[in-house]
Amino acid sequence: MRRFRRLRQTKEMRSFVREHEVSVKDLIYPMFVAEGDGIKNEVPSMPGIYQYSLDRIDEELDRVTAAKIPAVLLFGIPKHKDEKGTGAYDDNGITQRCIRHIKEKYPTLIVIADVCLCEYTSHGHCGLVCEGHILNDETLPLLAKMAVSMAKAGADIVAPSDMMDGRVAAIRAALDEASFINTPILSYSAKFASGYYGPFRDAAGSAPHFGDRKSYQMDPANGREAMREIEDDLEEGADMIIVKPALAYLDIMKEARECFDVPFITYNVSGEYSMVKAAAANGWIDEKRIVLENMIAMKRAGADRIITYHALDVAKFLEEEDA
Repeated sequence: MRRFRRLRQTKEMRSFVREHEVSVKDLIYPMFVAEGDGIKNEVPSMPGIYQYSLDRIDEELDRVTAAKIPAVLLFGIPKHKDEKGTGAYDDNGITQRCIRHIKEKYPTLIVIADVCLCEYTSHGHCGLVCEGHILNDETLPLLAKMAVSMAKAGADIVAPSDMMDGRVAAIRAALDEASFINTPILSYSAKFASGYYGPFRDAAGSAPHFGDRKSYQMDPANGREAMREIEDDLEEGADMIIVKPALAYLDIMKEARECFDVPFITYNVSGEYSMVKAAAANGWIDEKRIVLENMIAMKRAGADRIITYHALDVAKFLEEEDA
């Protein structure tokens, strides 16, 4: 008889033989910065998550740095939106100003700038629109311009999430031409047209005003296609890859990890966060246990880092585990 239970008898023994670990250094915290003053608006569908104006965002950044979370992912919410998303590539835009603020006050914090037009366009789509169609090639120069603007502001990493074909190559060429050859690209390569994004659109004000994003985000049924998307983005110059969402797509992360030897990040998205929070609020689950189990599942599937709205909670839970 094989006695597997020999290695499960005590907490110390289980820890000694544990195959995967989650640590604070694995976490990336998404944050929403809104144009205006005195803003701290809780997102109704995401308990504990807020939109902050620049004059109040230190309240959250202080918590992030105190928890030793190494990186944040920034989403900007401008006052003005238009059909071309001009606020996205305005050097004095809300996200650019926030990046400069963070790099001045919290210089060791890694700032990842999301690169997409959806929060800045009046129609809510991730690219330019003509007669109800999302234009691919015409959008690429604007995404490239946005990435350069974020790099100029001091972003450590740019992360295109738009899912336009060829955007990584366009962004890499523009960054190199602007002398940002050392700015890495973290590409949302395997980003699926998921129902799990609903609460995010409340947080970022980015819901499309017509149609949906199924013509550019990936079909949830297609795993092999995700490998082709990742391969293309790496060939175009991506340095790191995101798989999004996380929990319903752990098979994609697992296969991608086996196929490609680059840093992989998974995005534990808003719907996944909100479902846990809602169930915990109703007393149906043990929040701490579920959250940590989900984090381990992502690491076990092959994620090197995890973008998660649970980041501050995870940091607290891990500290309690070590106490």
